[in-house]
Order: sequence, then C-alpha cells, then structure tokens
Amino acid sequence: MVTRIQHHWPSAEITWVIGKVEYQLVKLMPNVRFIIFDKSQGKAAVEALKETVQGEVFDALLMMQVALRANLASRVIRAKTRIGFDWARSKELHWLFANKRVAAHQHAHVLEGFMDFADALGVPPSDPLQWNIPVSEEDAQWGEGQAQALGKYVVIAPAASKAERNWLPERYADIANYINDKGMSVVLCGGPGKLDRETADAVLGHNAKIAQDFTGKTSLHQLLMLLKHAEFVIAPDTGPAHMATTVDTPVVGLYAHSNPRRTGPYKSIHRVVSVYDDCILQQKGKPWTALPWGARAKGNDLMEKITLDAVIEQVDELFT
Repeated sequence: MVTRIQHHWPSAEITWVIGKVEYQLVKLMPNVRFIIFDKSQGKAAVEALKETVQGEVFDALLMMQVALRANLASRVIRAKTRIGFDWARSKELHWLFANKRVAAHQHAHVLEGFMDFADALGVPPSDPLQWNIPVSEEDAQWGEGQAQALGKYVVIAPAASKAERNWLPERYADIANYINDKGMSVVLCGGPGKLDRETADAVLGHNAKIAQDFTGKTSLHQLLMLLKHAEFVIAPDTGPAHMATTVDTPVVGLYAHSNPRRTGPYKSIHRVVSVYDDCILQQKGKPWTALPWGARAKGNDLMEKITLDAVIEQVDELFT
C-alpha cells in the first residue's frame, strides 16, 4: 500500500509507525519517515510516540490495526481524517477512534484490507502489485553468493509463531528428501527464537537431507534474498511465506488453523495445502462462509491432517 501511494503521489509525506522487528525489513524504503513503536514498553511506548509527533497534524491517519492497544496509542496522533476499518472488520472498539471508514469488503484477504485504505484516500489502483523493499548491496551480493553455491534450491521455513501451527517434523523431513531426490537442494530458514531452533532441530533429527541450515543465522534482508533466489518455499502461516511473496517466489502454504483466503501467501493461494475448511466445519458445525471472517480453528493436532501426498502434489506441479 505504501508503494502504491508513493507511485501515484510521489510528493506525499509518509510517516509509518512500525514495530521494531518489522522496521528491520523495510527500513531502507525511500521517502518514508519511520517511528519505531516498541509495544513491549507499554505506556512508555505511547509516551514516546506522543513526544515524537507533538505539534504535528496529519492530513490522514490510516488505522490499519484493530487491536485495542493500537487504538489507544492512536489517540496521541492528531489527524484531520482518521480512517478505520468498516463495521464488519472493526473489533475492540476500533470504530470509536475513527471518523471515516473504508468501504465494506466481504471475505477480503489481509493485503486487500490494507489496499482498502489506499482506496479510501483516493489513490488510484496499481496493477500488478509491487513491493519496494530495498536491501543493501552487501546483502544482495550475499544472496547471489548463496544461490551460486547451492545451485537450484528450495527453502523450507518450518516454524510458525506457535507450535500448534507447525507441520510434523518428520513430514518436513520427508518432503525435503523427496525434493532432494528430484535434484534440488533444500535449505532451512527461521528466526533466532527458541521455537524456530527447536523446530529446525526436530526436522534435522529425522534424517532430512538439508544442504544448509540458516535458522537464526540471517538478518531479515539476507533472508529476503535467500527467499528471492529460491525456486519455491514451503511454509506454514509464518513471516517468510509472505516475504517470499514480495519477491515473486512461489509458496506452498500449509494451513489448518486460519483461513488461507484471508492470510495465505497472496500470489500463491492456489498452491496452499489447507485442511482449514474441514476443521472449522467440524468444530463450529457451519462452513467458513457462515462464520465471522477470520474465525480460527483450534487444536494442537490439526496440522497432522495435512498429508505428505497433498504437499507432494503441489511440489510436483512446481517441478513441471
């Protein structure tokens, strides 16, 4: 959405209030003023934001998060127009903090929801979608070096933010070995967190043929370059899946808890292997179309329902 605004309104002054981790990914975007908001600091983060924007009045504030914490923080930002989500997507008193709403959009992907804000501003649409996430020359060369060393390779990003959203480690190992036997290298990636490391170790513990384990060893920009040069990516609902989308790398997404129509890798929805529809129907007694948009299925064993054969089917299509 930011790229769309910059393309059509190059003189617009954009201030982006952003989390400290997310900032590391987009920090080199040109002509954007970033204000880092560290939500772990609680009230201190709000006070810091207030001090930073003191005396400023913005033409428009795009309230693109519905969480109560974000809504409360938004009060310290003065703006002529405060644009929030439509009534159906408004949660946690979000509507109280806005004086204008985006148009209703049934069953919108999260990305489409963001684009609704550009529509509300009157920014012309952009086709095709474009992301402008610059990296340093050093990180670009690092990515090219890895691609040269590995040859054609596939990335598996096995860890989501919660263990219940991860596929079984033995099945990750099985698909890695299947890809390796078809002539492509497989690498692992992930963040520096404990769950990422434990998940990668579990995959490696099942005799997976992994050419390189990058888990916890890359910056976000290096990871972006690793994803860019990959033939495709296999991942549950996790950051690298969406990062891969921004650099036009196909993604085989693995979904059980959330609706991939809402949060799946946007350009690869047709490649998602999902059991969400069956899980939500079983738990709620209604199809997803009859439930609130974004309804989640719950359980620690739902990802087990994703079979190896179903993932192989998508992988085979990418090899043809």
